[in-house]
Amino acid sequence: MTKTATTRYDVTEHLRTPEEMAAYLEACLEEADGDAAFIAKALGDIARAKGMSQVARDAGLSRESLYKALSGERSPGFDTILKVIGALGLKLHAEASGG
Repeated sequence: MTKTATTRYDVTEHLRTPEEMAAYLEACLEEADGDAAFIAKALGDIARAKGMSQVARDAGLSRESLYKALSGERSPGFDTILKVIGALGLKLHAEASGG
């Protein structure tokens, strides 16, 4: 029997452009169902794709605190989320839910 070689899926390999990053965050916002830690993890994925050190500098945070905030193990403060979104070159917007 032949063994199949597999590799671990890493979403950051698919987040190369600002448009791909925005589409990924948009999809995660739709799937999150109110889970702030899930959104933090998605932002962490985007930050890793862009370069965590650069994002930390742009957000005015230490690299270590950025890793902790975006680990998905806790919900960071909204101010941190806004800083990271800005550092990633993304915008947060709202629209009516229609319901």
